[in-house]
Amino acid sequence: MKDIILNNLKQYGQEHLLTFWDSLSHSEQQELIDQIQSIDFALIANLYQHRNTPAESLTLADQASDPPSYKFSTVTDPTPCQSQKPIAVQEAVTAGEEMLRQGKVGVILVAGGQGTRLGFPHPKGMYPIAPVSEATLFQFHFEKVLATSQQYGYQIPYCIMTSPATHHETVDFLEQKNYFGLRKEDVFIFCQGTMPAVSLETGQVLLNSKNSIALSPDGHGGMLAAIARKNGNGISVLDCLRQRGIEYLFYNQVDNPLVRICSPEFLGYHLLSGSELTSQVIRKRFPTDKVGNIVEVNGRLYMIEYSDLPEEVARKTNSDGSLKIWAGSIAVHIFNTTLLEQNSKITTALPFHIARKKVPFVDLQSGEQIKPDKENAIKFERFIFDLLPSAKNAVVVEVDPPNHYAPLKNATGSSSDSPETVKRDLIAMYADWLNKAGAVVVADTPIEISPLFADSPEKIKQKIEKGTVFNKPTYLKN
Repeated sequence: MKDIILNNLKQYGQEHLLTFWDSLSHSEQQELIDQIQSIDFALIANLYQHRNTPAESLTLADQASDPPSYKFSTVTDPTPCQSQKPIAVQEAVTAGEEMLRQGKVGVILVAGGQGTRLGFPHPKGMYPIAPVSEATLFQFHFEKVLATSQQYGYQIPYCIMTSPATHHETVDFLEQKNYFGLRKEDVFIFCQGTMPAVSLETGQVLLNSKNSIALSPDGHGGMLAAIARKNGNGISVLDCLRQRGIEYLFYNQVDNPLVRICSPEFLGYHLLSGSELTSQVIRKRFPTDKVGNIVEVNGRLYMIEYSDLPEEVARKTNSDGSLKIWAGSIAVHIFNTTLLEQNSKITTALPFHIARKKVPFVDLQSGEQIKPDKENAIKFERFIFDLLPSAKNAVVVEVDPPNHYAPLKNATGSSSDSPETVKRDLIAMYADWLNKAGAVVVADTPIEISPLFADSPEKIKQKIEKGTVFNKPTYLKN
């Protein structure tokens, strides 16, 4: 077996992966073989060879123009949107609600991230973020799906994508919590794939230990392959969605508790515009804001990462002083499932992106793990937004951060995207809902509203008596 594996590795200059073979136990050898056999070394060699090829976005930036867009009803910015087909708010809401009543919408949650940057040694979805109840990010999202299922009379299939680092703990946690009220058969948990890290200098695949390769998740674009991967019964998540008659898939990432899952208005803009992929965006606060930039080039939408957008292009403005490139992605999308099915069969549908990182590795001489103090490796990732150019009639919907976007990314004490700022934004939104419903919220009073109680000011009005005063920490729930 060793000789067969070794001969295969020699074709690609990767025979060093068996350096410690003779010192490994049988089970350790088998673990290493399994990892080696899962790697497409020809692909790795090609990616490394073209590692310095300029990103396509560098050639697109100068040609970029406004993407076709709509404004969510809560947006107050007066800048006109660039839509070829006007759609009234109520028209969108009505169409979205009909999609839900017909049971055509499923949801996918990307939850592969760990809470490392938060000082939290668990999947990020398990982080307690609610300002009063200390509900986790997972609870926020699951209760929103449950509330929508109850409102529209069908069991929404909820697809959860994990990573190898978070999969087992996520499964155990959700089972312990009884899926926060959802039925087990309506929750589809699947794991994204991995890619090996390679040496920045040589292109050799790095060992994380004597018997394991340095692997990392293949990016949120790994969802495309993972959702189409057959399980032991020969059935994929996409197969299950098709069997249930699901035609649209709402997508969001786990770190944003403000996301309005399955918003009828958002769904309606997607349907009535004839789009195959619709993305939520926020208006960039300043030219170099660290968000992905969605632009139109030659009739197709593209995402240009902030790190790839030349500053001189980022600073270009219109005659009224507004930014030419203004649409910042918040990783909330709606996909037609047919778009996912078609592209899942095309191995090159999503390009790989190169990330230079510090990756611990085993020294081949000493067998000791080295923790580098500077970038030493390349990681390869795919991003789901790269489906934009292949999607028909792709559009964006501008939303306002106070009602839609408060991501948890940074540790306690950080000036933005921290537990403190997320809780502050949640409290502010809930207080605004109560005030609009005729209640009185005393300043700085911690307020929390469960999605199962209400998910909008309109629904609050039906449950709160006008003039009700909130002057102490309050959690409104069913």
